Amino acid sequence: MRNRKEEEPKEMFENAFKNMEDVLRKEAGCTTELDYTEQTSWLLFLKYLDDLEEERAMEASLVNKKYKRIIDDAYAWSTWAAPKNEAGEFDHDNAAVGQDLVDFVDDELFPYLEGFSERAASPDTIEYKVGEIFGEIKNKFQSGYSLRDSIELIDSLRFRSQEEKDELSHLYEAKIKNMGNAGRNGGEYYTPRPLIRAMVQATDPKLGETIYDGACGSAGFLCESYVYLRDQKLTTKQFEKLQHDTFYGKEKKSLAYIIGIMNMILHGIDAPNIIKTNTLAENLADIQEKDRFDVILANPPFGGKERKEVQQNFPIKTGETAFLFLQHFIKRLKAGGRCAVVIKNTFLSNSDNASKALRQELLESCNLHTVLDCPSGTFIGAGVKTVVLFFEKGAPTKKTWYYQLDPGRNMGKTNPLNDDDLKEFVELQKTFADSEQSWTVKIGDVDTETFDLSPKNPNTPEEEPLRSPEEILDEIEALDAETAQVLSAIREMV
Repeated sequence: MRNRKEEEPKEMFENAFKNMEDVLRKEAGCTTELDYTEQTSWLLFLKYLDDLEEERAMEASLVNKKYKRIIDDAYAWSTWAAPKNEAGEFDHDNAAVGQDLVDFVDDELFPYLEGFSERAASPDTIEYKVGEIFGEIKNKFQSGYSLRDSIELIDSLRFRSQEEKDELSHLYEAKIKNMGNAGRNGGEYYTPRPLIRAMVQATDPKLGETIYDGACGSAGFLCESYVYLRDQKLTTKQFEKLQHDTFYGKEKKSLAYIIGIMNMILHGIDAPNIIKTNTLAENLADIQEKDRFDVILANPPFGGKERKEVQQNFPIKTGETAFLFLQHFIKRLKAGGRCAVVIKNTFLSNSDNASKALRQELLESCNLHTVLDCPSGTFIGAGVKTVVLFFEKGAPTKKTWYYQLDPGRNMGKTNPLNDDDLKEFVELQKTFADSEQSWTVKIGDVDTETFDLSPKNPNTPEEEPLRSPEEILDEIEALDAETAQVLSAIREMV
């Protein structure tokens, strides 16, 4: 039988996460999947940071340099959470437990960590992010014994190799997905990763370009873009640029903001450029060239109703949150910049003035080259059909290529979208090839009164129009008469 040290990373993390959830279910202070993720997050982060510090100290010693730790010894994970004895084993005699542990975490540890946002040299440091995280998050463990059990589970994890870090990030993504499946507000944190990966591939970000998501939630788009670029052969200088000057995000809600930072850190970005702010509070007229990005990838919130003072920041006034975000993204793109954004499919056909004006603006200022029509159930629990708009800023649209995604099954929790479902889209989109599921529309053929862009697959036979009740009744009467004649003939033969 293998011991813990011999476990494969996937097995190690899966076992720890499962046992962690068992502990949290019994904890009075944690009642939802959101709570489970939040509380797992701060423990994971501190353990991850401790391992990172250990790794950096070791690297410094190899070149005879002294490493200055971020966390003071008194608050280091290896001091309060997981003290070790001389044999390197967990020291139960010196490990705080019960109310003493909760009091230390609430009254000493969290205030110390929150103070980093004031003590950090600049906002683009890991020290500042430590302060940001612990300024937003709160310890919800009421039982010091549950907290102790959780700490020991987290302490059993390793984050040293890239394989281990990748596996951890995958499982953290799974926890975010579970939040979405749990309903309520969880769906706002999760966009299906196969769809994100397809959007990244179709947009094809390059090394040296800046990538932005103004409604980043759990930072799935930024993380997948990082993986996409990281897997290329990079020089040390390129990797540094990837770490510090490539990915930018904004998020309004506290928990989503924390989860986004955590997700990026666990993917390998030490100090994510994510800001906690209301993106839509920014006046579009104030955006300058230096504020623009090469690539934008996003799934803004659906169905919000923004106040009048927010609408005043936009030339096309509308209460629909996603429509304001679309204006924001167009303005934030550099000339020649590329964008892929998820939006409700009704955007393509709504007849209100704001929708028509926005479609006209999109077609005239950008090349809307691709529309991906997603099936119902793509977004679990969202209850809306969506499309993905792919466009490039700087030249008007002449033609648009449509792809109607049809996985051949009903989508849902037990049958979610997968990467194979999107393979054909990614391949055909490279050349805008026509197929049974794809076709091209010339914008010159679009009605300029409505600017209706709704997907209408010319390869799908039109359904027979519904018949009127009178027609149906006439047919029934004719069939009854025919039946009566047949029965009469049979009786004559008997």
